[in-house]
This record gives sequence, C-alpha cells and structure tokens, in this order.
Amino acid sequence: MAFRNYAPIFKEIRSSNFLKIQSLTLFLITYIDWTLIPFVTKLEGTYLPVFMISFYMLIGALDGFIQPLFKHIKIYNIYLFAIILDIVQIFSYMMFSQSILIFTYVILTIFTIQGITFEIARIHTVDFMQDEKVELKDYLMIRSFMISGAIVAGSISAMIYDYFNKDLTGLLIFLSIIGVFGIILQIKLYKKFKKRIYSNNIEIQMDKKELFEKFRV
Repeated sequence: MAFRNYAPIFKEIRSSNFLKIQSLTLFLITYIDWTLIPFVTKLEGTYLPVFMISFYMLIGALDGFIQPLFKHIKIYNIYLFAIILDIVQIFSYMMFSQSILIFTYVILTIFTIQGITFEIARIHTVDFMQDEKVELKDYLMIRSFMISGAIVAGSISAMIYDYFNKDLTGLLIFLSIIGVFGIILQIKLYKKFKKRIYSNNIEIQMDKKELFEKFRV
C-alpha cells in the first residue's frame, strides 16, 4: 500500500538530529504564517487597494529571478536573515493595536520576503542532505509533508480561533510564543550550518596543503 511510504519518511527524520530540527523549524514557522494568513487576507481586502495587493503578489513571484543572485551565499547567512525577519515579525504584532493599516503592510512585507527566503534556503539546503545520507527525493517529500501538515494545522487553528474569538490580540500573543521557539530552533540550525561549512573549509585547506607537499616532494 502507498501508505507504507510514510514509514521511511518518519524513520529518516528520527535518524537525523539535523533533519529533525529542520523539519520542526519548518513546521512551526509555516504554522505561524498560515494561522495568521486568513486574518491578514481579510485585512488586506478591507484596507489595501488592489494595486498594493497586486504589487505584493508581483514581488513574491520574483523568487525565481532572484535566486541566481544568491547562488554563492552561505546557507548560515540565510538563516541569520530569517532569524532577524522572525524577530521583526514578532515585534510587528505590537502595531496591531496602534494602526491596523501599518500592521497589514508590515506583515505582508514580511510574508513576501519570507517566501523568497524559504525558496533560497530550500535550494541551498539540498547539498547538506547528502552528508546526512538522505536522498533528495526523500528530503523533498519530508519538506512537503511538513509544509502541508503546518498549513492544515494553521488553517484549522485560524477557523477555531475565529469561531470563538474575534480579537486578534490573544492569537498574536500565542503566535509570538511559538515564534520564540521557532527562532531558538533556527539559531541551532544557524550554528550547525556554520560549523559544518567551516569544518569543510578546513578539510579542503588541509587537503590542498597535503597535495602541495606531495608535489614539492
């Protein structure tokens, strides 16, 4: 049965601490965004002109054009940027009580940049999966599984919250707490990526030195 294909996916996640942290991080960040997206969509339809909505859609669609510009960027720098972006997102929740219009613009801007950042991170993360002995197909399935699970959970959470409470303040506090955990996990990933890249660079330099010594002899 096709359902048996789920077992290897969870086995891959359990066998790799790196993949486990990355999967959980992806789930939490996606869950936060998709819990908030229905409310933001309602706000942008109420407060934003069609021109601005189309503008954000246009910017979000540019990730395919932008990715080649970041071909040689270090993966840990991408995660550092994502951490800063998530911190800004949490602090932006404070604007909701001050100005709904500004809050809507800020959140849409963050969501748009996040979407582009996630795509760039996905491309660069593929190289590291080889070190984890995870096949590319399995990694992409795990990623898709986590994103789909987070979207479903976020959508259901939004429906339940909207049914029982119309005030967004409580939801924003809840998402802020989850966001802090997401940031902590991203910091761990940042350190792991940075350590691995520096270790690989040291190994390359040592190999070059050994090769140079052999030629000298």
